[in-house]
Amino acid sequence: MTEDFTHYSDRELLALAAASHGAMRELIQRHTRLVRACARPLFLAGGDHEDLVQEGMIGLLDAIRGYRPDSGTPFEAFAALCIRRHLISAVRAAAARKHAPLNDSVPLEGSGVLLSDPESELISREQFRDFMKALEQQLSPTERRVLALYLEGYSYREISRRLGKAQKSVDNAVQRIRRKAAHILGEDGSTV
Repeated sequence: MTEDFTHYSDRELLALAAASHGAMRELIQRHTRLVRACARPLFLAGGDHEDLVQEGMIGLLDAIRGYRPDSGTPFEAFAALCIRRHLISAVRAAAARKHAPLNDSVPLEGSGVLLSDPESELISREQFRDFMKALEQQLSPTERRVLALYLEGYSYREISRRLGKAQKSVDNAVQRIRRKAAHILGEDGSTV
């Protein structure tokens, strides 16, 4: 049987983390929202949001390994700094390579390939905004609250706690939201 670490403080978990996978897991779970919050405003060239979250998790692991309780700094502040530094390093490294395809490629003149331009980007954003409005009209008040919290990076467990609902209810709401979104998009991905 595994030990329940949920009642331990961060300080106690940090002391146990080197020797206990359970303590490490609990620390990571507690601070996943912090990682998501730090990653949210950033963009990773050639990657997606989940790639950034993974990079942030590496920063969190560095913070767990490098934290010194006698420093006087709260762990969460130290972890946020480590996570942000790791994320910024990852973004800079990706940005340094982002022009490599342009520098090493053959021109596409006459190939019929259309490159993205600001107008296309604006149209895509407007289509997304229209999609979100159509989706919100289809959702119940509970589904709207679940979607808002889900998009903010909350886990099913955190959403269920905040809304006072069972985790299975939250999961069911997310599944209904996904079905409604798929219906709005149509099976081929085009907006209905």
